[in-house]
Amino acid sequence: MGQQMTMIQAITDALRIELKNDENVLVFGEDVGKNGGVFRATEGLQDEFGEDRVFDTPLAESGIGGLAVGLALEGFRPVPEIQFFGFVYEVMDAISGQMARMRYRSGGTKTASITVRSPFGGGVHTPELHADSLEGLMAQQPGLKVIIPSNPYDAKGLLISAIRDNDPVIFLEHMKLYRSFREEVPEEAYTVPIGVADVKREGKDISIIAYGAMVQSSLKAAEELQKEGIEAEVIDLRTVSPLDIDTIMESVKKTSRAIVVQEAQKQAGIAANVVAEINDRGILHLEAPVLRVAAPDTVYPFSAAEEVWLPNHKDIVEKAKQVINF
Repeated sequence: MGQQMTMIQAITDALRIELKNDENVLVFGEDVGKNGGVFRATEGLQDEFGEDRVFDTPLAESGIGGLAVGLALEGFRPVPEIQFFGFVYEVMDAISGQMARMRYRSGGTKTASITVRSPFGGGVHTPELHADSLEGLMAQQPGLKVIIPSNPYDAKGLLISAIRDNDPVIFLEHMKLYRSFREEVPEEAYTVPIGVADVKREGKDISIIAYGAMVQSSLKAAEELQKEGIEAEVIDLRTVSPLDIDTIMESVKKTSRAIVVQEAQKQAGIAANVVAEINDRGILHLEAPVLRVAAPDTVYPFSAAEEVWLPNHKDIVEKAKQVINF
């Protein structure tokens, strides 16, 4: 049986299932306990599982990261929340210096079975440091898996997979997707595999490769393009590290044209890496250069200007036509 859920409900459901499934799972962070988190992602979990397993921490991301590393070394499965991903700089040493290299450093005797959850993303008028897309920073660190779901079904299945994974996972939740739509989500536990992309829409003329909220913008763009007789295939990466190169290349070989869409600044990485991988493996299949849709290379603007700054479906349509008409 399934029920209609928003992405935030699907995430809460995944956390509840895993807290029930494994007593070593611990959920902690700023305001996640009694308050249920700033977006209510952990609502009701402290009441159900007690303060030993779902608890508030001080306002100190570095402390949250250090606690997660220590707990993981003792056999727990911590699921810490960074209240907004712009605050990740405070906890970079724990993530990139400790979690990412734990398995290697210990010769495989220790694992950092940690899932770091955090909201990010623009379009909801947050203050400074709340909306930044910093997934490129995470993907550049070997040893971390980086997941960014675009819908409720994937969010629940991927979060369960992440918590059960023996390696550190960064699980990023786009704020604009939290309550923007509902879809059918099974009530029972299920997993969506990490590192596997999903073809959200079949097409033959151009591949649009995206992740997070830009998947929804890409699907909207594909509908616009269809009115002009252009059949776009939309691929949702779901995991931005490791990349599912096979699904990307299968699509590009079929369509021979591609654009890669990210909300982050152009210099910030994921799209550039996808373009490079396509060139490495499939340059002779291409009829045109692979172009990127991305935000400008500036600091994220104050919220009054964010709609001008953020990429949208019109930008995707324009870039797709540029590739088609090359």
